Amino acid sequence: MDWQRVPLGQLQTNAYILKDDEGKCVIFDPGAEGERLVAMIKKRHLTPLAILLTHAHFDHIGAITDLKKHWDIDVYLHENEKDWLSNPILNGSQFFMSAEIKASPADKLIKRQQDLTIGDFHFELYETPGHSPGSVSYYNEELDVVFCGDTLFRGSIGRTDLPGGNHSLLLNSIEKHILSLPEDTIVLPGHGPETTVDEEMATNPFLNGFS
Repeated sequence: MDWQRVPLGQLQTNAYILKDDEGKCVIFDPGAEGERLVAMIKKRHLTPLAILLTHAHFDHIGAITDLKKHWDIDVYLHENEKDWLSNPILNGSQFFMSAEIKASPADKLIKRQQDLTIGDFHFELYETPGHSPGSVSYYNEELDVVFCGDTLFRGSIGRTDLPGGNHSLLLNSIEKHILSLPEDTIVLPGHGPETTVDEEMATNPFLNGFS
């Protein structure tokens, strides 16, 4: 099992393709450039099983429609953002993009923290609101990686000045669910390079005092 980071779109939002040894995969946050992403998946002879969203801001959802044209796969999203995929005001594209971004409603709504299994992929799913009300993080123990969207970045944290953002809630989510993971856990953020729990505890200026 291994993962690949694929920056997409004007904001270079990180999509991730996590594949197993049999060529099946799940796709995290397909934000834009849908046909390019489809071509990449087909070139690698992968079979997608699901689309897992960390949250539903426009730059994380723009390629959903293209992917679903090629594969009949479920989209997972927290119920707190169930209306965001089809609403350009809620997902922000009406304000930040020249064209509105819409997708069909999610197939699977996340309602609580849980263990999630899709094929051979197993995750501990954490509710990590703060950047947005429905932000979630997916921890895979086998690879010791956490897909955390815009909750935590290398040397920074998610912005909280967008509708539904909450700074104190974000810090609580990071402390409770990300920094509590093993220190060598690889943190895979929604933008920028990967980092580790240990590195962020030691150097992230927004988390001073959490180490």
